Amino acid sequence: MIELPDLVVGGLAVGTLSALALGGGLLRSRRQQALQQAEIAALRRQLDGTLQAFIAEVGYLAAQRVPAAARQLAHPHVAMPGPRHPHFADTPLGGALDDVLTALRLELTGQRTRIDAAAQAGMRGATREIQAALYRLQDALRGLQQQYDDPELAQTLFELDHENEQSLRRAQIAAVVCGAWVGLAREESHLVDAVTGGQARLAGYHRVRVHNHLAAGTALVSHAVEPVAIIVAELLDNALRHSAPDTDVTVNLEHVHHGVCVTIDDAGLGMTQDERARAQRLVAGSEPILLTDLGDPPRMGLAAIGQLTRQFDLSVDLSSPSPYGGVRAVLLVDSHLLSRIDPEERPPAASAPRSTRREPDAGTDEAVTSAPAHAYGIEQDDDADGVVSEHDGPRDAGGLPQRRRRSRATAPDTPAPRRPARRPEEAAAALGALQSGTAAARSGTGTTGGETRPRGWAEATADDTEMTDQ
Repeated sequence: MIELPDLVVGGLAVGTLSALALGGGLLRSRRQQALQQAEIAALRRQLDGTLQAFIAEVGYLAAQRVPAAARQLAHPHVAMPGPRHPHFADTPLGGALDDVLTALRLELTGQRTRIDAAAQAGMRGATREIQAALYRLQDALRGLQQQYDDPELAQTLFELDHENEQSLRRAQIAAVVCGAWVGLAREESHLVDAVTGGQARLAGYHRVRVHNHLAAGTALVSHAVEPVAIIVAELLDNALRHSAPDTDVTVNLEHVHHGVCVTIDDAGLGMTQDERARAQRLVAGSEPILLTDLGDPPRMGLAAIGQLTRQFDLSVDLSSPSPYGGVRAVLLVDSHLLSRIDPEERPPAASAPRSTRREPDAGTDEAVTSAPAHAYGIEQDDDADGVVSEHDGPRDAGGLPQRRRRSRATAPDTPAPRRPARRPEEAAAALGALQSGTAAARSGTGTTGGETRPRGWAEATADDTEMTDQ
């Protein structure tokens, strides 16, 4: 039998061991609890830091990134800042913030487009009324020009008509930028007439020198006449505005492989690379044009060119500088927009420069040597009517160039026809007529056309001229 003391000792031993085990468990539990509390505190501090960083990032988004995204829509050169904390860039938070900016851009673009469309609709209506009033004024001025013959009044009416033409051009440009039709429907016209028509709409038209190297009769189809005139007028206006008033603007009309090129060179200051790139984007017409992108006040010339190049399949290039130090603008008119008009039945306008291009003589396979296409500024050859382009010749009261007629230069291989030798009897008769005219002049005078001339002056001069030729 087991004695009682032994049982007591065993129980005490078991209790001691249990107490020790329980105490160890409590200690481990307390240590784990302490560790968990430390981890919870660390996580709480991390969460607080993340929350503060998130709040700061959202504040930075609202204060810096959203305004920059809005400005970038109108000014693409504005830099777009990234997240305030770079480590957010590749996280879900960074992606969510970028999605916010993308949605903002889309919504702002839609709102700008709708607002701009409403503004353009209002401007189209206003310009339509202005154009109608200016066309009525133009008809009235031209009616007065035909009614009165007084030179001073005619000059005044001409100046008023020219001022009205410039106002009409500005209204027309605003209407074109806003999506309206060009305003005029014309019949087929000589291309050189369209160019000089655009030139005549400008205040500084007298500074423009047009050199026509096209074949006679080169014309535009009806729906391309007014767009080409508008584009040329705007390109010339830019060239005149950005060059010194004592310099000329040179225009060359030349045939190329795919059509005709109208090249405009000025001697201005030129454009920087950024300005040239922006101008090229505008004239290309590949992007939608908003009035808010055109400045204050809006500069609509290049924007109107872009609208017309897109609508009428034309092309304008501003990428190369002018050899004179300014800007070179090249308008390309493709072959499908070209036509031909018989220059004998419908000659170009009297003020249009004559072509320097010689046509082949009948019955031969070679053309007469003509001025080279690259000889800008040189007017060498006469046209079929013996009319030469004299841009530096006399001008009328308004400064428009006037044509001068000059005898056709004889080809080198064709000898000039010589008048048969006059017989002595004919020479004596001519000399007698001259003496008779001189005697008549001493006895009396006659008035012709407001100029006092001696009687017999015409006959004597004619005969004297014949004698001199001999």
